[in-house]
Amino acid sequence: MPERSTSGEAAVRGLLFAFMGYAVITCADAAVKAMLPLIGVAGAMLWRGAVGALSVAAMAGFRGLWPRRPGLLLGRSAMHCCVSVIWYYVWMSGFGLADSYAVAAASPLLMTLLAIPMLGERVGWRRWSSCVLGFCGVLFMLQPGGDLWRWEAALLLVAVCGMALSRIWTRTLASTDTPQAIAFWLMLMHLPFGVALFNVRSLWPDADGPDLFPSLALVGVLLFFGMANALAHLLFARGFALANIAALAPLEYTPLLLGVGLGFALFGEVPAWTTLGGAAVVIAAGLYNVHRERVRRAEERARAAAA
Repeated sequence: MPERSTSGEAAVRGLLFAFMGYAVITCADAAVKAMLPLIGVAGAMLWRGAVGALSVAAMAGFRGLWPRRPGLLLGRSAMHCCVSVIWYYVWMSGFGLADSYAVAAASPLLMTLLAIPMLGERVGWRRWSSCVLGFCGVLFMLQPGGDLWRWEAALLLVAVCGMALSRIWTRTLASTDTPQAIAFWLMLMHLPFGVALFNVRSLWPDADGPDLFPSLALVGVLLFFGMANALAHLLFARGFALANIAALAPLEYTPLLLGVGLGFALFGEVPAWTTLGGAAVVIAAGLYNVHRERVRRAEERARAAAA
């Protein structure tokens, strides 16, 4: 399905919505990472689903929630829930916030590649070369003996592939479904996943099982976690409806920049130089892809004007 064109003013609004979404979701991620030792993966899914779905419905005034493309919407929601389960499990295993975001920096490169078959985009040799360079950056981060040479990093790479696919589907769904429907069904899908995972003991924080209702102050953190996810995914759905994938891709690096500060302030995490160095290579490759996309679009407009 070819990507829709958007006006410059609409694209700027889309970028602003998406940027705010990434900032909010990073804060939500920090909150749930702190809570995972208590509530476990199943608890995180249940809190995110219940509070998130109610928050989306309330913010939408309980209007526009019914999907127009239920198959794609539910499939995209299930894919995103699988990604969430992996991220929460990796964080519960002790993987750092900034380290996980560094691995996720490969997502824009995957989005560039997936846009070829799914959105009908053309990728020339320059962008292919930058994708190869970005892949080398990922390998540099995951080098044997390095801080990220852990089995959890391999799980994260699988999640990153699913995340990139979810972003493409968000852009596709935005042409038919409302932002509130996209966000609502994503949040709601977390509930059956949470119920199914509740009996998986390997996902419990300890032998006693998850504590779904800790102290009043911590319940407040969980409410923030759910509401922040609801707001973030409303912003994502709106942003992806207004701006093109190529323009939105660099914003995928926002969580890494914010995550370094939050990880250090909240958890005392300091990423290794190999992690930051590899992430810099991946980001440079992704930004070059954006530059080539802008050049290509400018050439297409010039040819159309000449014709």
